[in-house]
Amino acid sequence: MFSRSCEYALQSILYITLHSKNGKAVGLKQISDSQKIPLHFLSKILQQLVKGKVLNSIKGPNGGFALNVSPNRLRLIKVVELIDGLDIFDRCGIGLKKCSDKTPCPIHFDFKVVKEKIRQVLTEKTLSELCDDVDKGLSIVSFR
Repeated sequence: MFSRSCEYALQSILYITLHSKNGKAVGLKQISDSQKIPLHFLSKILQQLVKGKVLNSIKGPNGGFALNVSPNRLRLIKVVELIDGLDIFDRCGIGLKKCSDKTPCPIHFDFKVVKEKIRQVLTEKTLSELCDDVDKGLSIVSFR
């Protein structure tokens, strides 16, 4: 459902939050290496998050990326909106151009329920909640 860019954005922002202390920046290469994301591709993704005021880009030898907002105020839907847009929740589950309640595809109504639940989770979950789950051992991330 999400683009690869969006998946990388969500993973990277979680990584930055877990690895930055007192607002210290996390380097682009560190993020790229830890997550096996091509450096140039990751740079473009993170710049979108900077443009959307979710991240700060810090120049210099100790530079990198740091959160621009408190993790307990950043809802995951914001990252999805900046990278993929919210129209992903309106798209057809099998990719048809014309699919709606009036002209449904074979999985329209089932997929509509799934999309609404995903949107609800992303709207309710904060970055802080994800980090707390990782810190408590309730969730596992491979880059930790």
